[in-house]
Amino acid sequence: MNIAFAIVVVFLAIVVISAGVKIIPQSETKVVERLGRFHKVLPPGLNFLIPFIDKPKTIYTRRVETNIGGRHVVRTTATTVIDLREQVYDFPSQQVITRDNVTTEINALLYFQIVDPKKAVYEIDNLPNAIEKLTQTSLRNVIGELELDETLTSRDTINSKLQVILDDATNKWGVKVNRVELQDITPPESVRVAMEKQMQAERNRRAEILNAEGKKQSLILQSEGEKASKINAAEAVKQTEILRAEGEAKAIILNAEAEAEAIRRVAEAVAASNTDPATYMLAMKYIETLREMTSGQDNKTVYIPYEASSVLSSIGSIQSLFKK
Repeated sequence: MNIAFAIVVVFLAIVVISAGVKIIPQSETKVVERLGRFHKVLPPGLNFLIPFIDKPKTIYTRRVETNIGGRHVVRTTATTVIDLREQVYDFPSQQVITRDNVTTEINALLYFQIVDPKKAVYEIDNLPNAIEKLTQTSLRNVIGELELDETLTSRDTINSKLQVILDDATNKWGVKVNRVELQDITPPESVRVAMEKQMQAERNRRAEILNAEGKKQSLILQSEGEKASKINAAEAVKQTEILRAEGEAKAIILNAEAEAEAIRRVAEAVAASNTDPATYMLAMKYIETLREMTSGQDNKTVYIPYEASSVLSSIGSIQSLFKK
């Protein structure tokens, strides 16, 4: 009898001690109440509680499960464990109305973390449900201030606004909202068709503008090429005329120099024979003129000026000069 009683006592002692020993994993905690009043938040590791006096507080958690049909089902369950890691809530699509009265379906992701377990337990009754409803209403308010085009092109702006609003509202619940991400923005079918037509028209307009710009640049380049060609041609003609003029000038100079040298030598020779140089030059020019006058085959008549007798007299002196 005593042995059986001792066994029962030992068993009860083991049950009581095991009920008072709590091992908390890392990144988890529990809020303990003593006789219905907050006592402490259990840290990770080994903790000792007074059985039947200290009790962990029950809280709600949100879990997404996949049913047989492959659809995601959100279930809220009661537990005493508080997860301190960053959590992700995937909210289902909801209809919101933009400022230009377009009904759009939007779903979002919320990344948050419990930083104060005591506030998360005592400041709000059902934390997952409160966060979901707050996110939905805040999303409606933010989208309601924007038009559809702004909603489709301003996701980063919407995410930032939602993050600030939700973080400020959940601060008193001991929750830190790290970021909000919009997944899908689905306008109505009629709006999508109109947007596709608008985008196609915009693409056609851009293509026509690019084509016109290409033709414009082509004409500009062609005119610039013709201009450069004309300039080069004019420059070539100019250079040709300059070179021709320079050649003629040099030829005239060389002829003048040659004639001057000939006159100088003739003058020296005439001076040596006591003959007038001017008379000699006049006679030579007269002979050249007569040669030109009689060079044609049809010229049968030669006209000699009256003053030619004086010039012919000088030819005799030239003849006597060459005989010497």
